[in-house]
Amino acid sequence: MQFVRYNAGGGPAWGVLDDETVHALADLPAGEPDYSDLTNDSYRAEAERLVAAGSLTQTPVEEVSLLAPVPTPGKIVCVGLNYRDHAEEQDEEIPERPLLFAKAPTTVTNPGDPIVHPGDDEDVDYEVELGVVIGETASDIDEDEVYDHVAGYTVVNDVSGRAGQFEDGQFFRGKSYDTFSPMGPTLVADDEFDPNSVDVACRVNGETLQESNTEQFIFDVPAAVSYISETMTLRPGDVISTGTPGGVGIFREPPELLEPGDTCEVEIEGIGTLENPVVGE
Repeated sequence: MQFVRYNAGGGPAWGVLDDETVHALADLPAGEPDYSDLTNDSYRAEAERLVAAGSLTQTPVEEVSLLAPVPTPGKIVCVGLNYRDHAEEQDEEIPERPLLFAKAPTTVTNPGDPIVHPGDDEDVDYEVELGVVIGETASDIDEDEVYDHVAGYTVVNDVSGRAGQFEDGQFFRGKSYDTFSPMGPTLVADDEFDPNSVDVACRVNGETLQESNTEQFIFDVPAAVSYISETMTLRPGDVISTGTPGGVGIFREPPELLEPGDTCEVEIEGIGTLENPVVGE
């Protein structure tokens, strides 16, 4: 199922997106979910049953504003260099363990809202990434336990300020400008969704610049989440951004970077397309 956070004029709410219709989860006996509810088979089954029966309040999706499924993550943990084709374009060796960095939680922005370009001194890049949203607290868990702790999956555009990244010799500042983590449009919580075998793509002004499949992962979702949990406790609402494939702008010849006036779309099979315009400060 594709869960969504949305605003139909009365403030943020949770729903299920089905055939261009949003079904309001506030009508469920259990009410709207928290992230732990999305790991609960019973909650998901009840939502699916009521959606299929048409028993929940329905609103056409074009009449709502879709919101980031995790507006204020406790933390955003990113896995760097996690696609084989991305390592190849940088002429980097395949890492022996996940390379981790963080983004500030204040980078999150909604589908359709602008990515704000910081100015001429910054080189702004796009990165389509699969986001893993934690639903149950996870500390030092084995790989075979990971899916029990996952609320669902979303699309993250890991927008990057390359000048800040390269000047500092580490990622945090360049990755953490406000609006540099567009997220959405849905949160998929479905046992049939295989996060390690879905197509991913990025388009800028309609031109496809990244196109790959998560089968290119060096560390798949269980491996990455288990490894992260060995170091830090993951809590409901934390987001793991699992890396980007080859084709990023900074490594193109010549570089193709985001500028005000551009439109960036990042898409993951089964989750949807996240579109954001780029504007100046």
